[in-house]
Amino acid sequence: MTDTNNPSSSNSFDLIVIGAGPGGYVAAIRAAQLGLKTACVEREFLGGTCLNIGCIPSKALLDSSERYYGAQHGFARHGIKINGDLAVDLGQMMKRKDEVVKALTGGVGFLFRKNKVEHFKGQGRVTGANTVEVKSSDGKTQSYSAKRILIATGSAPIELPGLKFDEKNILSSTGALAIPQIPKKMVLVGAGYIGLELGSVWSRLGTEVLVLEFLDRCLPPSDKEMAGQLQKLLEKQGLKFKFNTVAEKAEVIGDNKVRVSWKSGDQRGTEEVDKVLVCVGRKPVTDGLGLEQAGVQIDKKDYVVVDERYTTNVPSIYAIGDVIGGVMLAHKAEEEGVAAVEIMAGKAGHVNYHACPSVVYTHPELAQVGLTEEDAAKRGPIKVGKFPMLANGRAKGMDETDGLVKIIGDARTDKILGVHILAAHASDMIAEAVVAVEFAASTEDLARTFHAHPTLPEAVKEAALAVDKRAIHI
Repeated sequence: MTDTNNPSSSNSFDLIVIGAGPGGYVAAIRAAQLGLKTACVEREFLGGTCLNIGCIPSKALLDSSERYYGAQHGFARHGIKINGDLAVDLGQMMKRKDEVVKALTGGVGFLFRKNKVEHFKGQGRVTGANTVEVKSSDGKTQSYSAKRILIATGSAPIELPGLKFDEKNILSSTGALAIPQIPKKMVLVGAGYIGLELGSVWSRLGTEVLVLEFLDRCLPPSDKEMAGQLQKLLEKQGLKFKFNTVAEKAEVIGDNKVRVSWKSGDQRGTEEVDKVLVCVGRKPVTDGLGLEQAGVQIDKKDYVVVDERYTTNVPSIYAIGDVIGGVMLAHKAEEEGVAAVEIMAGKAGHVNYHACPSVVYTHPELAQVGLTEEDAAKRGPIKVGKFPMLANGRAKGMDETDGLVKIIGDARTDKILGVHILAAHASDMIAEAVVAVEFAASTEDLARTFHAHPTLPEAVKEAALAVDKRAIHI
């Protein structure tokens, strides 16, 4: 690994990547595989938001809290008895989460060494079309030259004017991953996927969670029917929702209480809670990168503007991931990173955004790929097949009968337009649908494909059969 303070180190690269999140580190590794001399700049921990304060730690807590909730509400039905009191050791739960994160970030470092990617630890800043300055934690700076520069700096939580983060009482998604004690009451501002996931964690552990949402529904980008079904299941688990509601401000009372003022139409009210979690979206991280000084075009929402080849208006500077907009998902950034460096190397890099899946990791999970029923119907005649998990043999054996599979096909061509799965392990089940969409399969293709019995994915086959009213088990 190159020492940024060692003047004898080579300062010239084929590619310098700024940001070591999923998009940046994957791009750096792929570039090295393609023979490009590559360096990656990251302030501290490799893996970016996803590995350190996003996808991975949240899923670790979701898994732990789900096990606790299952022990409370499901074990007895399976004939499993717990002797003594069931309790949460929150410290141990957080320790396990941190261990998972540490192992994975260390894994990225190993992959960098294996592929001969240089890691420069510090704050990266573009100082010209072909130069990057790295400022280390001790304030020292070092300049490097590169034939190309790739911006992969990701995104950060959006802060509302009346609900400024202090990460003690008023929390972003980052602070919600490190609460030292289980709150009795929490207001969650925003019913998007990040909020519902984190709200689920604390609800399962015993927190009373009230969700305030500006719009009239949860998960606005999702299929309306499927999001509505998930909302009902979350309400059964204890979450409460208040829609068409604006959280106007939050005031800290004493050391450990927060008063949240809200408005819904002509109604106004307040809630006194232990914690406020604000999850109203994310914004691109472009501050301090020197992009505007380097002549790189930034739009009104601070996204870096790129063309279909991920190139900015400065030909040697590229950008990918959250910082260019679109769906803010780690796997989307990864695919863009691979495509961008393959294009740099003269290959045909490409991303099929229509085949990009998304998952809400609640329980049950909501996974989807392709178009929602609403969007598909706007394009022309459609046909829809549904199959309830209640009729799936494996789901019955697992006591996981909540949810359904929904498949949307083109009424004229039978091409699969969208697949939506609300079920336990939906994040795993969606994979075959992603492949089907990638290969432009028809609903009949899925309907005629073998599915092992008994498995949860049999519900996908049955939903495909149901598109043409041929489902067997309902």
